[in-house]
Amino acid sequence: MQASPHRAVITGGPGAGKSALLEATDTAGFLTVPEVARDILRAPGGMALRDENPLGFAEEMLARELAAYDESRQHKGPIIFDRGFPDIAGFLDISGLPVPAELDRICRICRYDGPIFRAAPWKAIYLPDPERIQTWDEAVASDAAIISAWRRYGYRPIDLPQVSVNQRLSFVKQHVAG
Repeated sequence: MQASPHRAVITGGPGAGKSALLEATDTAGFLTVPEVARDILRAPGGMALRDENPLGFAEEMLARELAAYDESRQHKGPIIFDRGFPDIAGFLDISGLPVPAELDRICRICRYDGPIFRAAPWKAIYLPDPERIQTWDEAVASDAAIISAWRRYGYRPIDLPQVSVNQRLSFVKQHVAG
């Protein structure tokens, strides 16, 4: 019987270097899963969905995250996700919305078995962009909600050092079996 894949996650608030690190892990040969929220936000109507219907936005993220998680079962070796199910719960928490029972159930049964890496808020590199519209203070609050959600579901995130992308990549390689 084939062992389950080693699913690691890079999480944290916006603008903390997750995307750059994920790109570096991909270039280094790791199988990566991009952030589903960015794809939704870049699609026509995506920003409006997040602003006008945060629950609908969360439901769309959940559907896409489930598809990526299910697809990961077909692969051997480590897979590194840009965010995971508890990030959706954290988004709802920061939005002041309850976590639906189905999302709570999925967070409890669809587990990531690899390290959960947290890119903590890092003011020196924080820059807004068309999808990252939060102020610095909102980004810090978002990180707190996200990390609280991961802990609520029994994970113990490992803080990434605030160093260059290559040094972060070395840190990830030390923690993820190849």
